[in-house]
Amino acid sequence: MARAAHLRNGGVSVVVDVSGPTLAGIAHWGADLGDLDQAALLAVLDASAPAAIGQGPDLPVRLALLPEHRTGWIGRPGLEGSRADGSAWVPRFVLGEVEQTDDNGTQRLTLHAAAPREGLALVTVLELTPQGLLRANHTLHNTGETAFSLQRLAVALPVPVRAEVVHDMTGRWARERSPQQRPFGVGTWLREARGGRTGPESPTVLSAATPDLGFRRGEAWGIHLGWSGNSAWWADRTATGDQLLSAGELLQAGELDIAPGDSYTSPWLFGSWSNTGLDGVSARIHEWLRARPHHPSPTARPRPVTLNVWEAVYFDHDLDRLTALAAVAKEVGVERFVLDDGWFRHRRDDTAGLGDWYVDEHVWPQGLHPLVDVVRSLGIEFGLWFEPEMINLDSDLARAHPEWMLGASSGLPADQRHQQVLDLGQQAVWDYLLERIDSTLTEYDIGYIKWDHNRQLVAASTVGGRAGIHRQTVALYALLDELRRRHPGVEIESCSSGGCRVDLGILEHTDRVWTSDCNDALERQSIQRWTGVLLPPELMGAHVGPTRSHTTDRTHDLSFRGATALFGHFGIEWDISSITAGERAELTEWVVLYQRLRHLLHTGATVRGDSPDPAYWIHGVVSQDATSAVYAFVRMATSVTSQIGTLVLPGLDPTASYRVQAITPGGPLTHRHAGERVALGWLRNDFVVTGQVLGTVGLQAPAQQPEHAIILEVTRV
Repeated sequence: MARAAHLRNGGVSVVVDVSGPTLAGIAHWGADLGDLDQAALLAVLDASAPAAIGQGPDLPVRLALLPEHRTGWIGRPGLEGSRADGSAWVPRFVLGEVEQTDDNGTQRLTLHAAAPREGLALVTVLELTPQGLLRANHTLHNTGETAFSLQRLAVALPVPVRAEVVHDMTGRWARERSPQQRPFGVGTWLREARGGRTGPESPTVLSAATPDLGFRRGEAWGIHLGWSGNSAWWADRTATGDQLLSAGELLQAGELDIAPGDSYTSPWLFGSWSNTGLDGVSARIHEWLRARPHHPSPTARPRPVTLNVWEAVYFDHDLDRLTALAAVAKEVGVERFVLDDGWFRHRRDDTAGLGDWYVDEHVWPQGLHPLVDVVRSLGIEFGLWFEPEMINLDSDLARAHPEWMLGASSGLPADQRHQQVLDLGQQAVWDYLLERIDSTLTEYDIGYIKWDHNRQLVAASTVGGRAGIHRQTVALYALLDELRRRHPGVEIESCSSGGCRVDLGILEHTDRVWTSDCNDALERQSIQRWTGVLLPPELMGAHVGPTRSHTTDRTHDLSFRGATALFGHFGIEWDISSITAGERAELTEWVVLYQRLRHLLHTGATVRGDSPDPAYWIHGVVSQDATSAVYAFVRMATSVTSQIGTLVLPGLDPTASYRVQAITPGGPLTHRHAGERVALGWLRNDFVVTGQVLGTVGLQAPAQQPEHAIILEVTRV
């Protein structure tokens, strides 16, 4: 058997030590090492072999994809669990068969190991996609005669010591994905999500990086866990100098027993290496997402302009008002009309009705048909809001089936938003939800579901009192898949208190995420900027909200709100039936601009500049062939100086010439100087310059007021 395996794809090399007898470990994950024969691969192993140290093993062992304490690793182990009598808690895995295959360009390594004395077997799959994205998971098989209680099974990816900082994200409701950075010190940087969903506090992408990390600079190794339930992520560095990134499902006490003959597979861990900063980390993930067969195709079905009525009407559902709103929506170019919360029985506010998924006969005596018919007659797709996983105690369903709630047998947890949680792991509950949603989609011409999830799952016990988050998450995925099978044309949005379930696990079963409940354009600039490290624009719902934000009470011009929503899956969440004629005309311009640019926005590479002044941001999308691009100059706040100089436009071909045009709806742009309005030189319509100049010298930043943005279109000539 070869002692080393080499996965090489997309400008990335992964060299794996499979010399055994201990579990396989990665000797190199990063820059492409070229075409290496076995002798050269062995040289890589020798060059990176761990050194013997005092107080360490006499024969040091390379850190494995499943770190084991028995080999001398003193950080968090990759596997924790035991049998009922406490045995098998330190299995002695021996590496066996190693298979290397190619599946349509994806390089795959399948590693088999066994611990026969403990009655366990392990299969590790390591993939390197054509985009250079690394994926890995473990499957633990119970080959023994009694159940094995599992507490943790996680993949670990080593990172070199030059990765001196740890970068990740945190957040809260309406301010998701806020970046944070710290030194990669000795010890464990542990992040946990225990709310039964990905959570606003999720790291999203946990990176180890060189100290010069930026969007366009620095070397970074980023990981993401494709899982929508409880999770744990960590950056671990021991006093020996070994360091790794790891993540896995967070299993609660007694939650998962593997029966004899059964197995458990950990969620996919994604790894993205880049020597061009966070934009490079993003690029591999975005390209992989876009290569999926079920990814929304901007060519076959461009992402429709979506109007959600929530911030227009809230619970005040009235046919005349909603049909008038639909008429204005048609006028401004809306292509999808979504009826949000409040359409089903007993739902006049958020204290009652969840679970009673029947159209409210008092509000809608003819059902939803009159509204659906009007919307469809306008040539607009109709969408509908559901929150299937939740239940109000004040509902017919709760009164009829109190045993259907998580925690019913051991004591319900505290209400959140007047809600409890339905136990999707009970077949009767799963069947009820499938029947109700399926029947609604069958009766009405519905093309879109906004699938919401508005509370944390705490003390979420199944019948018998056992922890139930794992079972709940698996059942959710199965429910979504069955609905998609029955209604293949229906798109599903993942919404969870806004952006609280944003991960690549849920996006295997849905078509976009609601990025945040906050439509304040200033907050959204940051939320979308950092969500974009993981997701391309077409998967991020981004809507033009009202002039005054209902989450922050802040006001913004339509130009700033439009410029912010443009760089996502564009939509509107505003009572546009009550706006002025001028606002309606300008909103129509933004819709037309989005429709013209959406193919570029939803196929091009996301780029973000590293501005010398945090008050100025620049970001954009560049076509894959670098023939066209669209950027936003964003003034986030005031600056210490009156001018900051030039801002470079990243991602262009330095050898090509480009025409630069300001295309922000709302009139010509000028530069304030000496009390007069004088146009900047580059704002001339005939301004042409090379990509080298734009990417090196840049453009003089306009003296915008805070919380304003300018849209630039750049076209190769």
